This record gives sequence, C-alpha cells and structure tokens, in this order.
Amino acid sequence: MRSVPVSRFTPQFNRGSVERGLRQAGIRYAFLGKELGARTDDTTCYVNGRVQYGRLAEKPEFVSGIERLMKGAQTERIAVMCTEGEPLDCHRTVLIARVLTERGVTIEHIHGDGRIESHTSAMERLMEMFGLAEADLFRTPVERLEEALSRQEHRIAYIDEELRSEGTAEV
Repeated sequence: MRSVPVSRFTPQFNRGSVERGLRQAGIRYAFLGKELGARTDDTTCYVNGRVQYGRLAEKPEFVSGIERLMKGAQTERIAVMCTEGEPLDCHRTVLIARVLTERGVTIEHIHGDGRIESHTSAMERLMEMFGLAEADLFRTPVERLEEALSRQEHRIAYIDEELRSEGTAEV
C-alpha cells in the first residue's frame, strides 16, 4: 500500500508489474495508495516534516479507503501489499491494521519469508521491541501498546524534507 508505487530497488513491486502479474494469476487488483498510502500532499498532516498517522487517519480519503477495504472484505479475500518484509516496519501495521482491528477486522501479516503472524502477535513483538511488554503499575496494556505504536510511527513515518526545512509546526 504505497502512495508512490514505484521503486528502483524492487521493480517487481512497481504498480504496473504487480497489476500484470496479478491479472495473469486471475487476481483482482485495486490501487488504494492515494487513500491509504503513508504520504500525503496535505500539509496539515505533518509536524516538523513528519507525517502524523493520527491526522492521516482522520482524513476523508483515508476513511473512504478503509470503508472500501471493509466492503470488499465482505465478499473477497483482501491483501494489503507493500514491499516491507517486516510488518512492523510498514504503515500497514502501524496505521491501517490498527484502524481495521479497532473496527473488528482480523488481521494476519505475511513476512518476507512467507511466515504468517497474527496482528496480536505482531503487537506483542512491538511492545517487546520497546521494552513495554511487561506489566506496569502505572499504565494499562492498552496505554503501553499506544506508546509502542507511537514510537514505531516516529521511527517509520515518512518525512518530507522540504516541509521539515520549512519548519511545519504542530497545529
């Protein structure tokens, strides 16, 4: 699920290549990068040049993309694709899967080596990654997960260097 579905490093995942390959395999393809991609032209979604997933998730285009996925999932088996081999390194997990699970959708992640991992397991790994897996007297499990997601978002979110140099501030 890329805003810009072109890569010099992984040309097999360029939009045209993916569309052709899936069509040849009899699989339908719908590009939703404009709706669900991690980059946006809307500067209100950035703080200091870094896209803010919470703001992105509130945009009508994003909500429309989520609704389209959910509608499709009623009759089809849906796969949201990206080039990342590690689900935790992609906005699909930190943003899209987060919103879908809040709406009751069951999510499974496919790793680069073909392993399948439940979203619950991925979130447990994320909390472990940031030392937040252990019980805490002062924070609920949900609060610890929110912190882990926030930290990971900060690590992986797209940075627009032009907006960063302009000093887009928090609104």
